[in-house]
Amino acid sequence: MTPKDKKEVKKDAILTVRISPELDQTLDEICDKRRLTKAAVIREYLERARFFLIDHSSIKSLNENDLILLKRRFFKSIISKFDEPRQIEIGTELARFINDLTRLQGKLDDVSYKLDLCEEYGLFPKFIDKQNYVLISKKFGPERFVEAFIWYLITKGDEGDYDKEFITKELEDSSKLMKKYKETIQPVRRDASHFAFEFAKIEEKK
Repeated sequence: MTPKDKKEVKKDAILTVRISPELDQTLDEICDKRRLTKAAVIREYLERARFFLIDHSSIKSLNENDLILLKRRFFKSIISKFDEPRQIEIGTELARFINDLTRLQGKLDDVSYKLDLCEEYGLFPKFIDKQNYVLISKKFGPERFVEAFIWYLITKGDEGDYDKEFITKELEDSSKLMKKYKETIQPVRRDASHFAFEFAKIEEKK
């Protein structure tokens, strides 16, 4: 490393913050529960500032949309109550929201960052297997919802929205449509508890 490079290396900032005894006790309880140091716990909470805007009355996304917290199982249950065409619409709209956030950060083409956002927003854990397939937990939502979400998240709408003809009833009734679905969406079996698709495979960096 040259002297110039050494000057350009950014040092970690040190923050000194006064907190109430009650908050200090809460942090201690979290440390005990998670078996982490207080510094590690505080650092994790501060890291969330890279993904959320928090004030006394609300939690917002980086583009200042109001957010709510839901149990993941409850979220999937809500989505599952809609018919498949509506699931496709919701999946597409949610992917558009994530893409908008990445666009603001200048990272619209950064699939890894998109997956980081998905994980931070509690949608599903980031999981890329050794063959570079993006694996999406089936706990995230029903099949058509997940397919529409990942399709728009990866393609960014460049190849159109997810085809609303790709619903179970239509696919079962038409071999021609099923062939089109398999050629377009290209579902791949990688793991029984995850969805995976050929189009959602990260290209290796040269």
